[in-house]
Amino acid sequence: MNPTNPRATVRTRQILHDLEAVRENLLALSDDIWLSIDHNDPEALEGGVEFKRAFNAKAAAFDVVASELSELVQQYTSVRLEESEQSGGADHQANDRIIAELNREEPHSLEEDFTFKRPHGVIFQSKATTGITTWQRLYELVLRQLYDDDPERLITLCDHPDFTTNRGNPTFTRDQDRLRKAMQICGGLFVESNLSANGVRDVLRRVLETIGIATDTLQIFLRQDRDAGRSADES
Repeated sequence: MNPTNPRATVRTRQILHDLEAVRENLLALSDDIWLSIDHNDPEALEGGVEFKRAFNAKAAAFDVVASELSELVQQYTSVRLEESEQSGGADHQANDRIIAELNREEPHSLEEDFTFKRPHGVIFQSKATTGITTWQRLYELVLRQLYDDDPERLITLCDHPDFTTNRGNPTFTRDQDRLRKAMQICGGLFVESNLSANGVRDVLRRVLETIGIATDTLQIFLRQDRDAGRSADES
């Protein structure tokens, strides 16, 4: 791709965003339908289990194709989803500016329902990032910040019973082959990332509660609120 063609770059980035949005919305739809089933009705429950099995198989196949397409496009075009992000990091002035910008919007907590909603910013323990495009990216940023602050504290979750299912499937592990969709945090630490928006919410809330960090130190800012604010300003 010609790097001097801004329209092509914008179009490519939008396609990458759409791929991620479809992936996350499929997971949200699966959760939504499952919760709507009357689990006390044996016939409805049996039908729901059959649906989930078929849906999960198709969604997993789509996830593989979408991930491969996204990586292929990003490699060829050099357009990256993370390019739109701004993070304060060690630059206190930049961090304060981003926090001030985000604080013009409504903050959201880990107690809310994020079905079919999308993030664009986060403030966690007074460190801010904006320009986020997916829940998976927000998940990654928060976990990496926790790792950078105290690696051993996060690594201990690999052996914590609250992060292993009844069937023995871990959320955190040193063996990526044990995960359906592994996301590398750092070094040899991997986390399950095949999660809907509410799945990300639940894991982050459980992590913070387990390691003793107040959940209200994490504030999430939604794209719909930002866009609504822009529309109001334009009118």
